[in-house]
Amino acid sequence: MTTSDLDVLVPQTQSLEIAGQRLTISPLVIGELPAMLKAVRPFAEQLTGDPDWLALLCEHGDSLLAALSLASRRPREWVDALALDDAITLAATVFEVNADFFVHRVAPKVSTLAQSLSGRLAGATPSPV
Repeated sequence: MTTSDLDVLVPQTQSLEIAGQRLTISPLVIGELPAMLKAVRPFAEQLTGDPDWLALLCEHGDSLLAALSLASRRPREWVDALALDDAITLAATVFEVNADFFVHRVAPKVSTLAQSLSGRLAGATPSPV
């Protein structure tokens, strides 16, 4: 097993400086998952490969900012005050550190749920009016 294989299995923390503060972004822990799942649910299917952070911010801004606050373990007000380039850097770092969670766990489950729901809706008969 190579070091890069180990990094995928055991995500590593990353340090970065944003808005004059040194942050250490580490993988989410179990107690953070319920709030994070709620925050990313509206855009989970878009968290594959290389997400378009600007589009996500435009389409799901409040949810994305809530997720960044949770994952960076910083107050929402701090995240809201970030410059756009800092917010995108933070989002990319959070995604990279937690890629296994987002890409391999959340996105497939949301996709499966969406397919299940669309199958049920397609098979449903309209009720008479």
